[in-house]
Amino acid sequence: MFFVSGITGQVGGAAARQLLAGGHAVRTLARDPRKAAAWSQEGVDVRRGDFSDAAAVAAAMEGVEGAYLMLPPLLAPAPGFPEAKAIIESFREALRKAPPPRLVVLSSIGSQQSSGLGLITTTHLLEQALCDLPFPTAFLRAGSFLENYTFSLKTAASTGWLDTYRSPTDRPVPMIATEDIGKEVARRLVGGWSGKLIVELGSPMSPDDLARAMSEALGRPVKARSIPREQWTASLEARGMAPGTTGPFEEMEDSFNSGWIDFGVPGAERVAATVTPAQVFAHARKAGVGI
Repeated sequence: MFFVSGITGQVGGAAARQLLAGGHAVRTLARDPRKAAAWSQEGVDVRRGDFSDAAAVAAAMEGVEGAYLMLPPLLAPAPGFPEAKAIIESFREALRKAPPPRLVVLSSIGSQQSSGLGLITTTHLLEQALCDLPFPTAFLRAGSFLENYTFSLKTAASTGWLDTYRSPTDRPVPMIATEDIGKEVARRLVGGWSGKLIVELGSPMSPDDLARAMSEALGRPVKARSIPREQWTASLEARGMAPGTTGPFEEMEDSFNSGWIDFGVPGAERVAATVTPAQVFAHARKAGVGI
């Protein structure tokens, strides 16, 4: 039995599918079990609970062979990241009450840095809080999610442009599909390791690479262009972010562009992407995502 958090999301769902396909039992936690009903039908033990409830998290991890934890994504956190800090404290208490034989944690590229991270600050805090656990712990520092770019497919299909906050458009940064992350979560949980492990997960891809993949998926030419820095705030607000909340996202993108957020940590294990951007975009188009 393995505990998988975030099963209704893309990474947790991919990890659960891999484990179930391998004949392993899976348990999860859901605030509303009805939203995980399809997983119950697949044989997953769905428990009612919230990540901020340490007792519920501990009960869900009781007796498992291994556990996978992640922070829920939040695009516009309150100043000081109180939402993430509350969940991190809950995780620490739950792991004290019900320590699993091994733990896989979803982290992010750049989480070794202590400042200038913007939204990635939350995974830095998570790593700091869980770095001294007395059982094997693997931090998967994933690159940028390729799925985040599927929401640009509609605009690219109509205009031929992939607008991006990354600059220059030919500069690659590590990226990864959520399916690859889920596979790595399952592989680590089943295979095991010793001590603390840092895994840098992803392969270098540029906005120009993504535009070429969109061209393939859409059947029309697409080119990448950088959104001017002075237009970022207005652009993000036009995309639905509330005024005054865009700062963490902007800081993160600035740090990607400067190279402050990147792979290359000494002693880290590197795992390359296997799913291509073209495959991600073709799947999204077939599913109607972003179209």
